[in-house]
Formats: sequence, structure tokens, C-alpha cells
Amino acid sequence: MYSRILVLRFPKDIVDKPIITNLVKDYGLTFNILKAQIFPRKEGMLVLELKGDRKDYERGIQYLKDTGVEIEPVAQGIRRDEEKCYQCGACTAVCPTGALHIKRPEMEVLFESERCSACELCVKTCPARAMIVTFDKILTA
Repeated sequence: MYSRILVLRFPKDIVDKPIITNLVKDYGLTFNILKAQIFPRKEGMLVLELKGDRKDYERGIQYLKDTGVEIEPVAQGIRRDEEKCYQCGACTAVCPTGALHIKRPEMEVLFESERCSACELCVKTCPARAMIVTFDKILTA
């Protein structure tokens, strides 16, 4: 499952179209609305988490661009709370980029954040809840 948080800006001439409905229906994507400001005949703004298969996600993003929606990703990353981590290694089994790996022979779990794709698999897997999603852009009202 691929997931990203996006800011979508809808020009006033398409704000009344069922664009998000089409993402679900035609591309099999799911979403979670985090913030919305949409007014009739004015530009709309929607912050959402968009999830789905990577190919469907990319097709859905292209659909949004073709429709005239401006897309701005909200930069996110993963950090590890060193105090919570007890070096179990569960995260290393699910990390697709190798950002989390075991240093041998010490058996220490290393986290190379520059290799991290922020897929969040480690967040869901970590029994100690030491892996935390961070956002570079703060969304305010």
C-alpha cells in the first residue's frame, strides 16, 4: 500500500466536479481528508492522505494533473525515538529501501534516514512505537 499526504488546489472552474469520487471509483484509491476549504465558484483547497497500489496512485495523480488540479506534496519523513527503541529488529524485515538494517556482529539496528522513502511500514511494525512520522510542512487553519 502506497500512501502520501497531498495538498490539492482546485481552480474555481472545476471545484464542483466529482474529482475525488473518480479517484476512488476509477483508480481504486482511498483517502482521508485532513483539511478542506471549498467554496462554490472559488478556488478550493484539500489536504488529504491518498492511499493505494503504487501504479494506481501514479495513474490517479496523472488524472488529477490532467483535470487541472494543482498537486503539492506535504513532505514527510520518519524518525526513530532512540529512547523507545529496544533494538528488536522487527522494522528491518519490512523496510523496502534498507534504511533500517542490522549492524553485525553487534546486532544493533541502524537507521539511515537519507535512504528512507517514508513508506511507514516500520511505523506499523514497530512493537515499541519508536518509529514516528514527521511532517516538514505544518498545516494551519
